[in-house]
Amino acid sequence: MHTGQVRSIVVMGVSGSGKSTIARALAQRIGFEFIDGDALHSPDNLAKMSNGHALSDDDRTPWLNAIGQLLKDAHSHVPGCVVACSALKRKYRDLLREYVPDTYFVMLDGAFDLIQARLEARPHDFMPISLLASQFATLEPLQRDERGVRVDISLTPDEIVSQLETEWRIYPESG
Repeated sequence: MHTGQVRSIVVMGVSGSGKSTIARALAQRIGFEFIDGDALHSPDNLAKMSNGHALSDDDRTPWLNAIGQLLKDAHSHVPGCVVACSALKRKYRDLLREYVPDTYFVMLDGAFDLIQARLEARPHDFMPISLLASQFATLEPLQRDERGVRVDISLTPDEIVSQLETEWRIYPESG
């Protein structure tokens, strides 16, 4: 895979969109480190979500800063990294770009019904299905000036990863 300047990739989307699955598979395929952003949530954030409460911007900021710092630090010791992180709002993505300006975002895009069905089919330690509607309400899709791509989650994980590889082969410097 020819990634050009891409060394930091954030796989973003609502809970149940497949962030961890796709990020892990993509990292493995291209030889990058995988980071699960959920592992960086504070105990308070985990408890809040477990109790069915959406996180506020203030709750998310330290978490996003931790992810941004990890992205920045990774440049000194690994070829690149792929992070699974919701990054639902533009300002969250902007904060991550403060750490690594050329971060590439992969937005996993799918219908509410499909994602709800996925969530119902699997257990999750701290993200109840009741928060899905608030995540969709918060989601701000990638904008034209953001480096990244939207991917249809109705494809299989292998098809998605292959599509991402093709995207970068054709457009190694753009999004």
